[in-house]
Amino acid sequence: MSNTSQNSVNFIQQVTTLSDCLGNTPLVALQRLPKLEGIDTSVQVLAKLEGNNPASSVKDRPAFNMILQAEKRGEIKPGDTLIEATSGNTGIALAMVAAMRGYKMILLMPTNSTQERKDAMAAYGATLIEVDEGIEAARDQALQLQAEGKGIVLNQFANPDNSAAHYQTTGPELWRQTGGRITHFISSMGTTGTISGTGKYLKEQNPDIQVIGLQPDADSAIAGIRRWPEEYRPAIYDPTVIDRTIDISQHTAEEYMRKLARTEGILAGVSSGAAAWAALQVAKEIKDTQPDAVIAFIVCDRGDRYLSTGLFTAQ
Repeated sequence: MSNTSQNSVNFIQQVTTLSDCLGNTPLVALQRLPKLEGIDTSVQVLAKLEGNNPASSVKDRPAFNMILQAEKRGEIKPGDTLIEATSGNTGIALAMVAAMRGYKMILLMPTNSTQERKDAMAAYGATLIEVDEGIEAARDQALQLQAEGKGIVLNQFANPDNSAAHYQTTGPELWRQTGGRITHFISSMGTTGTISGTGKYLKEQNPDIQVIGLQPDADSAIAGIRRWPEEYRPAIYDPTVIDRTIDISQHTAEEYMRKLARTEGILAGVSSGAAAWAALQVAKEIKDTQPDAVIAFIVCDRGDRYLSTGLFTAQ
């Protein structure tokens, strides 16, 4: 066989599908922010860069898993219409997977979502319905459309395949990437799928790992994070794996989003800024008592979805 033919065979063997590119995202150490925040011990603060997924967010994992598992159960098939309420990232991820696997996609989202998010969903071919009343009303309207026979709701807020995606992938990746040394896991809470699934896996490996969730304080609205009213609390939320919940202001989340970009070169969204702030606060708390701690937090998405808001140029 000629070298050219052998090279062609090798290339073909290396070809993957887009779904093969989900997960296995980088885990990187913050280099400058910890020192600037007065953390001068050997505590490690690590960022899991979920924006490196194909549709640029942590939601790629549950989006693919929800559709794949529903297919396996015979609940949906290519050509069907799927419906979901979303604040942004899940909708983009579902629109991508729907395009990959041959589904029509209807997405209901709050009117105040960023234009970049709306444009991304439309680019994948999804039909958008904007809702003035917010994500709770969008969830109600999605169920109403299903009752009218307009399609099938995947229901990320109650679908166990959401958190299962993180139990099966995100948790094992963090355990492997830290060599089993992770001591703290921090995640913003939206549907709570990331923290519930990842936290469950990590707790099974080492019950002493601290799992910490973030929610907006009572006066704040932060994209991708919710302080859920009791009647809308996601059914997949698993409080048994969460050791602590921290409130954060919108101002602080936006400030640390900018710090991630300007100090670490990590262009991420507002919820990621919140998670970075929380990771640094925890590092300050434990730097003297746990100097060898390994703190990992989720960078949920990419900051280019927020450029039109002007938040990155604010002072």
